[in-house]
Amino acid sequence: MRKVLADQYAEFAAARAAHLYRSACLLTAGDTYLAEDLVQETLGRLYISWHRVTRVGNPAGYAQTVLTRAFLTHQRRRSSSERATDVLPDRPDGTPEDVSLRLTLLEALARLPAKDRAVVVLRYWEDRSIEETADVMNASSAAVRTRCTRALGRLRELLGEDLSEYARP
Repeated sequence: MRKVLADQYAEFAAARAAHLYRSACLLTAGDTYLAEDLVQETLGRLYISWHRVTRVGNPAGYAQTVLTRAFLTHQRRRSSSERATDVLPDRPDGTPEDVSLRLTLLEALARLPAKDRAVVVLRYWEDRSIEETADVMNASSAAVRTRCTRALGRLRELLGEDLSEYARP
């Protein structure tokens, strides 16, 4: 039985790791090292409780919840504000417009408070409902709506009202 569970976990981790990493990169506003740490922590927690996770109807959603909560816990820690540098490294992949767009959006996300950033990622990247987002964040639906409105308003301030220049053709 343990071998079957281990095989199921390995298959799940291989299939979901890339998606979890992309979500973690957005949550951390481009801090790839922290994103890797969060994904590793998430997969470790899932491995420990995999026998219970398999009984859940949506293990991918459960994994995303664990990732988001790990991020929010990290943000509450005193040392989470320490940064080695505030300059993102050059990225060789993609066209210059894609790189510029990505960096602009990541910089704007980085200026949001951690919980606002989590709401934006869950609602608009993960395409979750308000109720699902509230459940993941241990908050009320009203709190999620308020944070969502505030976060989008702040992003509009940072990026400007006319977001068409950031849209791809």
